[in-house]
Amino acid sequence: MMKMRRSAQSQSILPRTGLRARLLLVCAAAVPALLLSGCKKAAAPGTLVTVQAVYPQRGPISEHIVTDAVLWPVAQAAIVPKITAPVKKFYVQRGSQVRAGELLAVLDNSDLTASALDNKGVYLAAQGAYTTATRSQIPEQLQAAEVAVAQAKANLHLDEVIVKSRTALVAEGAIPGRDLDAAKAALVQAQGAYATAMKNLEYLRAVNQKAALQQAQGQLLSAKGKYEASEALVRYSEIRSPINGVVTDRPLYAGETASAGTPLLTVMDTSTLIAKAHIAQSLAQELKVGDKATITAPGVDKPIPATVSLISPALDPGSTTLEVWLKIDNRDGMLKAGTPVQARITGATVADALKVPAAAIQTAQSGSKYVMVVGKGDLAVRKPVTLGIVNTGEVQVLRGITPSEQVITVGSYALDAGTRVKVTPADSEASNASVSGGEN
Repeated sequence: MMKMRRSAQSQSILPRTGLRARLLLVCAAAVPALLLSGCKKAAAPGTLVTVQAVYPQRGPISEHIVTDAVLWPVAQAAIVPKITAPVKKFYVQRGSQVRAGELLAVLDNSDLTASALDNKGVYLAAQGAYTTATRSQIPEQLQAAEVAVAQAKANLHLDEVIVKSRTALVAEGAIPGRDLDAAKAALVQAQGAYATAMKNLEYLRAVNQKAALQQAQGQLLSAKGKYEASEALVRYSEIRSPINGVVTDRPLYAGETASAGTPLLTVMDTSTLIAKAHIAQSLAQELKVGDKATITAPGVDKPIPATVSLISPALDPGSTTLEVWLKIDNRDGMLKAGTPVQARITGATVADALKVPAAAIQTAQSGSKYVMVVGKGDLAVRKPVTLGIVNTGEVQVLRGITPSEQVITVGSYALDAGTRVKVTPADSEASNASVSGGEN
């Protein structure tokens, strides 16, 4: 009886023991799963981390500066009339293509035309007076003075001969002495008349002729100036384009009064556009006129080539940046002035640079840069690096690694140094920092 009871007890205990064993096995299997699901960022000792890695490449690399910009026309003219007058007629509309010197509008100029005609008559009269003065009056006065000098000189010579002959006759007693005295008195008068005629001629040549010419010339110039001023006012009533371009603004209609100092028409030359961007001084120092760039504009599928045409010599006092102009060929009219765009400028270029993918660069808490490389025994090694040119896809490494070291590109985030890694191809389905356990 005792044996039968013991055997029954043992049979009742065995099922309980098997149930406990099964529970322990299920718990043991669930613990690794829980650990893997909750601790993906840090691999446990002895685990293997699947990563992707590449060898650094040597080749050219260029610095690319990406910034926002706004498109401006290469030339723009807000045409302002110099006179206030009603608009008589417009010859263009908004969007009209115009050439330099083309007539765009005419203001009412009836009064100006009449004034110009009046001043033209005064000018023609002044021209006639100048011609008369220079070719008739002044030469006649000069000729009369020269004739007077010649006559006075002839009379003086005659009186000298008479005095000489009468002196000889008086000495011979042929004539009385009073005849000699009369001849000498006539000689003195002739000498005075000759001297007066010479001074008059010299004065006329030196002063009167010059003053008369200046007076006639001054009157002519004054009349000419008034005539040209009136003609200029007539021309001001004809509004012409100073540049080639397209009419972008025409605020008035024919018959409305155009005010002096207020723009009547706006013409822009959009065949070439300028993208104006503000760039930090440290980046702009690497640029030079002629550097290549591209422009990305809304609604345009592909980048548009551009060229650096100007680098401001002075900083903007408000933003402490440098203004850089990019020249864009827009003869097809695809781009519009005033459009905000994104500019990508190619700056400094290194012909033989050591390059790694940008995804391989990590930032420490101190702000320094480092990469994780595959070391001996497939252990991850942390390498501090010094960077050069940094682009979106690739980075130049100046110091810290060699071309023979495999740099981890995928899976290096939060990867501890000394962790065993397994390198997979780039097209593998392994996720970033995926961890597989149980492999020794």
